[in-house]
Amino acid sequence: MIAAVLYGKEDLRLERIAVPRTGDGELLVRVGAALTCGTDLKVYRRGYHAMMLKPPIPFGHEFAGVVVEAGADVTSFHPGDRIVALNSAPCDICFFCRHGQQNLCEDLLFNNGAYAEFIRVPVRIVEKNTLPIPDGVPFEHAALTEPLACVVRGLEESGAQAGDTMIVIGAGPIGLMFMHVAELAGVNVIAVVKREDQIATAKIFGASHVVQVGAVDDIIAATRALTPQSRGGDVVIEAVATPATWEWAVDMVRKGGVVNFFGGPPSGTQVQLDTNRLHYGDITLKASFHHTPATCRTAFELVTSGRFRCAEYITGRVGLDKVPAVFAAMMNRTGISQDIKTAVFPDGVPQ
Repeated sequence: MIAAVLYGKEDLRLERIAVPRTGDGELLVRVGAALTCGTDLKVYRRGYHAMMLKPPIPFGHEFAGVVVEAGADVTSFHPGDRIVALNSAPCDICFFCRHGQQNLCEDLLFNNGAYAEFIRVPVRIVEKNTLPIPDGVPFEHAALTEPLACVVRGLEESGAQAGDTMIVIGAGPIGLMFMHVAELAGVNVIAVVKREDQIATAKIFGASHVVQVGAVDDIIAATRALTPQSRGGDVVIEAVATPATWEWAVDMVRKGGVVNFFGGPPSGTQVQLDTNRLHYGDITLKASFHHTPATCRTAFELVTSGRFRCAEYITGRVGLDKVPAVFAAMMNRTGISQDIKTAVFPDGVPQ
C-alpha cells in the first residue's frame, strides 16, 4: 500500500509499505478520509512527538473508513462497517484512569498512520474508542471527532456556562472549534485573531466580536472593552502556544475567571505572569490535554447530529499523493495549504 511516512524534521515521504496485519481483537480499515491537523504540523516541524510517535513511522491520526478485516474475538464490528477510530485509548487501571483522568493515562496507547490506504486499529482502541458512523455522515466529517473531543474536554474543564463571555485567542483549527462549541453551548465568544482573513472565519464559527492583532494599539484593552463593564472574559482560551499569548490570556480574564492554556509551547518555554493579579484576582489557571472516551462520544454526537458545521470546517480536499506538498505548504501558508483543514482521500477526491 501507499503511505506517508515521517522520517524526521520536515521529512515526509510517500512510500510503498506492507499492508498491516491484524491480530486478535484488531481491525484493518481502508481509510476513507484523513484530516490534516495542527499537532501533525507541529510534529512535522519538529520531527518528533515525545508521546505519540518516533520516526520513521506512518504519519497522521485523524481518520475514518471502512472495516475490511476483523480479527478473532471482534464482535462489535464487521467487514463493511463504516467506523471512526480515535487515535488513542486509556488503560483504565492506572492511578490517573482510576482518578477520572484518562487523558493522563500512564499507558495511553496511541495509533498513527492515517495518511495511507489502510490502517490497523489496535485492540484497546477497538474496544474503547471506535464508533460506528451513521449512514449519510461523510468520512471527512466523522474524522473531525478526535480534535473536537479535545476541545469538548477543554470547554468542560473551563466551566463555561450559557451566558458567559469567552475570549478565544487564536483562529487556527482548534481556536475555531472552541468558538463554535462555545457558541453551541450558549456562550458569548470574542475572538482574537492575527490575520485579516481570519475575521470572517471567526464570525462563521460563532464569534460575536473579533479583535485583530495589529489593528488596535492595545490588544488587551481592546479585547477587555468588548466584555461587560470591561471586566474581562469569564473564560479565556489560549490556542496559539506562544509566551506572549499565554500572558495576554491572564491579562484578558476577569477577576475570579478561568484561563485555559490549551496551546502547548515547546518544552522549556518560560512565561512571566503578574503574581499580584493572579492572587488578588482569584484567577484560576489550568491547561487541558487530549481527550477521554466520554468526550469522544460527546464530540461524535455533535458531528453526527449535524449541529457542528463540519462542511465549513473542511476547506481543502486532496489525494494521498499530495500529502507531502500539503505539509510543506502549511509551513509557509502558500499554494495548496488551507486556513482550516484539508481532507486527504486515499482512493481519490470524490467528485
